[in-house]
Amino acid sequence: MIDPRILRDEPDRVRAAQAKRGLSVEVVDRALAADTARRTAIATFEAKRAEQKALGAKIPRAAPEEKQQLLAQTKTLAAEVKDAEAARVAAEEEWSEILKTIPNLAADEAPAGGEDDYTVIEHIGTPRDFAAEGFEPRDHVEIGQLLGAIDIERGAKVSGSRFYFLTGVGAQLEFALVNLALDQARAAGFTQVIAPALVRPRAMEGTGFLGQAADDVYRIEGEDLYLVGTSEVAMAAYHSDEILDAATLPRRYAAFSPCFRKEAGSHGKDTRGIIRVHWFDKVEMFVYTTIEESYAEHQRLLAWEKEFLDKLELAYRVIDTAAGDLGLSAIRKFDCEAWIPTQGRYRELTSTSNCTDFQARRLDIRVREEGQTKAIATLNGTLTAIPRAIVAILETHQQADGSVRVPEALRPYLGGLEELKPV
Repeated sequence: MIDPRILRDEPDRVRAAQAKRGLSVEVVDRALAADTARRTAIATFEAKRAEQKALGAKIPRAAPEEKQQLLAQTKTLAAEVKDAEAARVAAEEEWSEILKTIPNLAADEAPAGGEDDYTVIEHIGTPRDFAAEGFEPRDHVEIGQLLGAIDIERGAKVSGSRFYFLTGVGAQLEFALVNLALDQARAAGFTQVIAPALVRPRAMEGTGFLGQAADDVYRIEGEDLYLVGTSEVAMAAYHSDEILDAATLPRRYAAFSPCFRKEAGSHGKDTRGIIRVHWFDKVEMFVYTTIEESYAEHQRLLAWEKEFLDKLELAYRVIDTAAGDLGLSAIRKFDCEAWIPTQGRYRELTSTSNCTDFQARRLDIRVREEGQTKAIATLNGTLTAIPRAIVAILETHQQADGSVRVPEALRPYLGGLEELKPV
């Protein structure tokens, strides 16, 4: 959640941030009113408790006839204290719930507006001109069938729409991508992690995924558990309720996990192939650092994502996501979008977000520096989301005969294969 001091001291800043995201500013006034009510309720409770303690101190010294009167007052006051405590608890809960609905304050540099209001930062590489090469590119579904790499029909038969099997070289490609990503991360100083895909509600809420993204989350019926849509959730909660030593920062993790998303609201979008699916595997970078250092760390995460896409020899662009398209926790997000030849457009492959202290406040994670504790920042960045990476590789590096040239960086992870050939 946002720092309550910002809400109290700079409410107009919070209103401007809401407007930048295209959200109502009315919640700011509700939050301020709830904060005033909370502080009033706390003061009332503390005053009643002090009165109760003072009265209790009088009783042992009171004369017999006065003692009975004081005991009667004690009973009345005890009921008042109980009521005041209940009012305090209710006021604090209302304040907390309202505060949780306010997103992190978008960075000044983030473009205003919605999904289509992003800013293109740079283009890397040039999309292939298949017409100049004399053939029409096949889409990844057709190539996947030729290679025996993707089986969508049986995926739908077994699990339903937006599921798939990776078979043969398709499965080999996944392992190659995961190992290439993990090797790069380890070389950059990341600790490798296999993260759980099931988490408790606090982890999901703490990362902001039970807010605006709740409709896209799978909940296990009869269990107090959720399926994660990204290992960001588990890694953010990894150090929950801890105070980290500043000397150990930054703490960088590269976590592999399966990810699950309902894809709510995507009816009719990307129904062909494996671009938008309910389950996929991913390697996610996650970092704990100081707020002051988080901005430079965000640029480093972006650089590592670009390094990985360069290894896959893809044409891509980097965009600065508009405020209205940011997640609840992020102040700024960069997406790397690869060119998909048969779609004639760029599609998101990776993203990286700076969440400053928003998630850490919810999960009670702090840093100790020079004997004092203070807020800590969390950041996340996708190193590789497997299905979309496979889509981009197959379509970008396909050849006229249906084979696919393997990017050089992936060859050691595929037993030296230079080409994936039709079966």
